[in-house]
Amino acid sequence: MTARIALYVGGLLGPFGGGVVAAMLPELGGTYGISPGLAAGSMTAYLLPFAVVMLVSGNLGERWGVSRSIRWAYVGYALAALLGALAPTFWAFQGARALQGVANAFTTPLLLAKVAASTPRERLGRALGTMGSMQAIGQTTAPLVGGLAAESAWQLAFVGLAAVAAALALSPLPADPGTAAESSRRPSALGDAWRPVVLLAGGVCFVAWMSSAGLPFLVSLRLGDAFELSSGARGLVLTGYGIAGALAARLTGSAVDRLGERAVLITGLLLAAVVVGSIGVLPHLPLVLVAWAIAGVCGQLILVGINSTVLGGAGGGGGAISVVTAWRFLGMAAAPAAFTAAYRHDAALGFGIPASLLVLTIPVVAVFWPRGKRSEPAQAGRQRR
Repeated sequence: MTARIALYVGGLLGPFGGGVVAAMLPELGGTYGISPGLAAGSMTAYLLPFAVVMLVSGNLGERWGVSRSIRWAYVGYALAALLGALAPTFWAFQGARALQGVANAFTTPLLLAKVAASTPRERLGRALGTMGSMQAIGQTTAPLVGGLAAESAWQLAFVGLAAVAAALALSPLPADPGTAAESSRRPSALGDAWRPVVLLAGGVCFVAWMSSAGLPFLVSLRLGDAFELSSGARGLVLTGYGIAGALAARLTGSAVDRLGERAVLITGLLLAAVVVGSIGVLPHLPLVLVAWAIAGVCGQLILVGINSTVLGGAGGGGGAISVVTAWRFLGMAAAPAAFTAAYRHDAALGFGIPASLLVLTIPVVAVFWPRGKRSEPAQAGRQRR
């Protein structure tokens, strides 16, 4: 496995581990003698520590050494996955899931920092788009793989995760840039969090993910209420978000390289507002499927635009992207509390509120988002053409 491929496969591992339990909740409940609803807490047990620890993990990883931190995080992830497979009680399983989330907090932002450090500025959008596609593939395939494993033994999925993490721990990584002296001068994690561009990017990421990528539960409710789809059929429709995002991620990265982060981000927010708002009123199932798939493409436009801004010089390195990514997942976690009551009152209102939040974010980006500086080599190349 080459160093570049190892970076991208590592990007897939995190969202895959987070979503692998989604399709095995009844089997988890049967193993531990609990309800599927209580078993669903295993997703929160992963995501909450993941998001909270990311507020500091990027900066800590840079101080300890990026490659060293990533490798030890893979080792910790592998051990936690094995603990999950062997856990004798549900609460032991929950603890293993929390440890997985903590370990993942030390891979996701540092892998993004590695991609940025090893990519020329004029190609950064495409590289981050590729990473985004791998994360979308992990998010989309996790329920499928977890469900297939659960047909025989759900523990097999966790054994597989442990094996992949162990292989990644032994795989090559690009060399760390900088020196120890440079690392000692890096700002603290709280310093990164309070930089204006990081606050802006984190806030936009929170609202955008709460109002788009955090809505699968709401789309699932709509599919059941309006079209009476079975759970399997609802799951199949929901995969359209990740599949479309994965297919479009590299193209959206190229758009960032050519048009700039700000323009791509505004485009993604506007289109996402249109398609998210439409899901609550569309009368035909194929139209809902198409709208949700387009939302996946918009998610990649937003994600690559934000990551490219933060990692391309305006925001900083691993510490900054760690903080922004934490706000991204906190936004996803906040979505059910924010929109479920409105949806129960009226479906159009339930989807209209997140659409409105996306629209309100656009003028904030238009006024305050840093205008990305295109690299001199890229400018020279365009002038020659």
